[in-house]
Amino acid sequence: MSAIQVGRICVKRRGREAGYKCVIVDVIDESFVLVTGPKAVSGVKRRRANVKHLQPSGDLLPISTGASDEEVLTLLNKTGKAENMRSPSPK
Repeated sequence: MSAIQVGRICVKRRGREAGYKCVIVDVIDESFVLVTGPKAVSGVKRRRANVKHLQPSGDLLPISTGASDEEVLTLLNKTGKAENMRSPSPK
């Protein structure tokens, strides 16, 4: 099973949002995924990200492909992971 999959919580390691946590909402191809924070929670905008710039965590949210920011936020609050998403990881 691949670590890069829909619902996986990751830490961005490169770019302006380095150190911030995000959720994979879609796998575009073997090199790129669509991620979201959502921005209201972790500060990560919904955007395409290179998988080489992400560090997957062990946490997996049961979301569907292409889930909206509202759906992701609701599930983060429901599972108690929203507060963890707010704190950035060391770069």
